[in-house]
Formats: sequence, structure tokens, C-alpha cells
Amino acid sequence: MTPASRRFVDHALATEWGELAPATQAAARTFLHDTLAVGIAGRNAPFADSVFAAAQGWSGAGGTGLVLGRPHARLTTPHAAFVNGYQIHSQEFDCVHEPAVAHPMASIGAVLLAEAGRAPVSGADFLAAMVGGVDVMATLGVAARGPLKFFRPATAGIFGSIAALCRLRRLAPDVATNAFGYGLAFVSGTMQAHVEGKPTLAVQVAAAARSAIEAVDLAAAGLEGPQGSIDGPFGYLSLFENDVDLAPVLAQLGTIRRIEELSWKPFPSGRAAHGAIMALQDLVAKHDITPATLERFTYRAPPLINRLVGRRPFAGMSVAYARLCFAWLGAVVLTRGTLDLADFTPERLGDPALLALAERIHVATDENPDAAAFVPAVATVTLKSGEAISHVVTRQFGSPEWPLNRSEHLAKAARCLEFGGIAEVHGPLTLLIDDLDAVDDVAGALIAVLET
Repeated sequence: MTPASRRFVDHALATEWGELAPATQAAARTFLHDTLAVGIAGRNAPFADSVFAAAQGWSGAGGTGLVLGRPHARLTTPHAAFVNGYQIHSQEFDCVHEPAVAHPMASIGAVLLAEAGRAPVSGADFLAAMVGGVDVMATLGVAARGPLKFFRPATAGIFGSIAALCRLRRLAPDVATNAFGYGLAFVSGTMQAHVEGKPTLAVQVAAAARSAIEAVDLAAAGLEGPQGSIDGPFGYLSLFENDVDLAPVLAQLGTIRRIEELSWKPFPSGRAAHGAIMALQDLVAKHDITPATLERFTYRAPPLINRLVGRRPFAGMSVAYARLCFAWLGAVVLTRGTLDLADFTPERLGDPALLALAERIHVATDENPDAAAFVPAVATVTLKSGEAISHVVTRQFGSPEWPLNRSEHLAKAARCLEFGGIAEVHGPLTLLIDDLDAVDDVAGALIAVLET
């Protein structure tokens, strides 16, 4: 029987840009654009400068890897990928594959951007590699039907990144399969960082990106790796996931392009909070709800929602904790109408009025048996008058069922670039991404837009 690693490798290596459907090509351009903008904004995320300084120390002098939002900065390829991965994921603003409960572009985008500086890479190959890598990572996530056991954006991310990089380099199938074996050796990522709200979450994504490059380099140097890295008795799925059904989703490789299933994040917070945020905005707009009239807001949703964003707020919580705390996020939305990158300041995190309001906002769990479900959910406002008003959530804004339109996508990109300090590149970057498949040198084209 052919090991799953080889089936993933063969699929990724066979991905060609010209053979992809227009919808797949459009999604690839769109989510690369989103990832670049979010990663540039991440240049000003908490601890981003510290991560960059550490990576500079590891990298030493020289290097060709591009670093988002840091003009003229170059690091060795693995360390550039590390910084890019951290910046893309650090503000919880990067795109997500909801059924897989994974963030494919944080690691895959970081790896490909760093690699593009090594030698000229065509836009068509860059985008095709990205599509193939997302297929691999999302398939691993969709195959897992049990609740999260480890931090899947990092653990599945290393294999998607390896697949993408092997496609970009057009490595032989045997070499790429060996690289998967070293991915198994390097894979890691704990949910404890999520529970405690530590920046370690983004560091784990960064480590997956760095380790993917190291795994491919080792295989390219001739080292053999375990062949059963995915479905062997001690492979990835056995060790890191529960209740796995791989065969049906493996059979879908090539017929479903997972990049078309990605969701934008309209708000810089855990995706599990987005349905509640939009429901609260809708209730406020329709019923003129204010902090003065609210007695209680409850979002009753599948268990995953409570697990990811149902935590309670407290004075002195970190930014990473607050991004995954719907009670606090909801308080911001109720007072300001929305939520954006500039809301996560020490002053707002410690605001007694916001913390008091957050005590009236709660997440409750329903009986949905689907461990990966985000919807359906019911948002209920109880007013101080005693009146109760409910809003049923069947889809989340930014999902394939309710996508951002072109104007909304560009508005998000513009806000991210402004936060990253280079608002002036918005127009040129948009034009570049729209025509990236015609570019002969992705790194050169990005440098011309971002560093001049």
C-alpha cells in the first residue's frame, strides 16, 4: 500500500498553475494578498521586534530570506520563515480553514516568501506550490474528527509547508517523501499556549515554518526519512490526532482544492469569536442596544467555540489572551461598534469599564457533536427591561458561504498596511498580486513594491 506521505507528495508535485480552475486561481491570489498584508501588519505586533532580534542572532550575517514589513532586512531562509510565520499569525488576523481548524497560510506563506529570495521563482510556480501545500495541510485537518489535541496550525502546518516547498523546488518524489519523514521528527505544537494565552502560539507556527525548510534541506542533502510519517503506527496521525478517517479525504485530492475553502478573518481575533461579534453588531444596529441597556449577552454555540474563546477576562491579561476572549472582545464591540488592530493596547486591556461590561458577556455550549463546528449558534441579548432578543447564526462573515467582497478585502488589506507603516504600497501591491502569475521573479517584484 502506498503510504499517505507519498500520495501527498505526488499530489503537490503535480500541481500546475495553468491546470487550476479560475476559482482556485482567484482564491490563491486573494489569500496570498491577505497574508502579505497581515504579515506586514504583524511587524508591529507584540514581541515582533524581539522575535526578529532573536532570529537575527541565530541567522548571523548574510542571508537572502525576505522579512515582511522590514525593508532591506535579510535573514537565512529558515530564520526569515520563522519571523514571517510569527508576524502572519501573531495578531490572529490570518486566514483560516474552518473544517480543518487550521491556519494554512501562516506557515506555508512564510516558507514560500522566505524561499523566494534564494533564486528567482516564477509567480506561477509560487502560486501552484501554495495551492498544493494548502491541500495537504487542510486535508490532514479535515481527516481528524476528534477535538484538538495539539495545536494543529503548527503540527499540520509543517507538512503543508514541506509539500509546498518541495513543489517550488521541483524535488524528486523520493526526496520529498523523505522530507515528510523529517517533518515528523520536527513536528510539535501544544494547546497549553492557547489555554494560557501566550505568544507561544505564533512561535509554534513560526517553528513549523522554519523546521519545514530544515526538513527539506536535510532530505535534499540525501538523508532518508521514515516513509510512514503520516499514517504509520507511530506517524503523525497516530501520535497527534484522535478519531481519524483519512481515506475519504485522500481520495478528494485533486478534486477539491482546499484553498477555495479558506475564510478571511474580518477581525483580529480568534475565528471562533467572529460569529458572536457579527451577531452582536447586528443586534446593536437593529435594537439600539447600549452598555446601559444590556443586562446579559449569551452566545450559545458548538463546544469548539467555548473551548477556543469562552475564557473569562481579568485585569492584566495579555494581548494574546484577550484576542481569544469573546467576553472582552464583545465589550469592545458594544462600546465602539467594531474591533481592529489598534484596540489591543495596555490601556484598553486594563480599562475597568470594559472589564466590568465583559462580565455581562458569556459563551455557552450546546450539544453539537461535531468537534470542528463553528455554527449553528444562537446569540441572545437580555435587556435590563427584561426583554430577550435572539439572533440565529448559520454562517460566519468571511467564510466561503459569506465571503468578503472585493472592496471589503481591499479595505482590510489597506488597514493592515497602514498599521504596518507602509500604507502607500497598497495600490502597487494590489496590482502586483492581481498579475503575479505573469511575474518571473516573485522576490524581485515584491522588493520593487515594498522596499522602494
